[in-house]
Amino acid sequence: MKILIADDEAVSRKVLESRLRKWGYDVMVASDGVEAWEALQGPDAPDLAILDWEMPGMDGIEVCRRVRQQVRESYVYLLLLTSKSRGEDIVAGMEAGADDYIAKPFDANELKVRLRAGRRILDLVAELVRAREMLADKATHDSLTGLWNRGAILETLAHEMARADREGMPLGVILGDLDFFKRVNDTHGHLAGDAVLREAARRMLSVRRSYDAVGRYGGEEFLVITPGCGLELACGVGERIRAAIAAEPMNIAEGLVPVTMSLGATCYRPRGRATPESLVKAADEAMYRAKANGRDRVEAGEVEP
Repeated sequence: MKILIADDEAVSRKVLESRLRKWGYDVMVASDGVEAWEALQGPDAPDLAILDWEMPGMDGIEVCRRVRQQVRESYVYLLLLTSKSRGEDIVAGMEAGADDYIAKPFDANELKVRLRAGRRILDLVAELVRAREMLADKATHDSLTGLWNRGAILETLAHEMARADREGMPLGVILGDLDFFKRVNDTHGHLAGDAVLREAARRMLSVRRSYDAVGRYGGEEFLVITPGCGLELACGVGERIRAAIAAEPMNIAEGLVPVTMSLGATCYRPRGRATPESLVKAADEAMYRAKANGRDRVEAGEVEP
């Protein structure tokens, strides 16, 4: 773990640095509060800092206060090193944002224990952040395919329509449905169907542009949002997806399964009267025309301007 030491007394700083390195810490050193504050702003900032209370330029209390005023993703554990022993001084330090304090001259065993407590706190914070990220991912992604789920892809559509209005650019919307998917489930079982859906999602992602959004709309239906695409370009993206799906049979545990997809594409024109619902409806109607016209094809659909 990386630790920042900020102390303007060279001897004290050297003793502390030597002790921390002996314990296996990666140590950064600052000789005053200004250097400490700058180090805590860097891209490789430490998660734990030992700050001398009294330093030129900016004291440890002010560094604590500034750190706590920031909105940061990662937590910084702040330990004040001080010769002050009055209760009101300690309270002032903690209210400024310090997590703990240790008296100067420090006792090595006491410092080790307090650092161990700080590391436990940081580990707990990291676990909470990971748990929050996992919950956020589950709330917006389809658990089977890893694509955006229905709610998230529709929210993306609304955001992209607003952006299209601001930038004066068209927006393509594509709805695709795997052909005869029920036959896959009936013939090979639902686990095979799940494998086909995952492989279809992988192939769709492999041919999309980096800024296109792909979501599982429901069942074997997929919704694709293509910023900057008029109707012709949206149909071109749909054709790439169709070709990727049909290129070769899907190799799943149950064997080789040939799969095709029918797609409908439409286009939102900036500051038009279309809504997310009307765009999906137009793409859906075009997709059903593709089904009626033989499947494994892309059809264009116009939406109310």
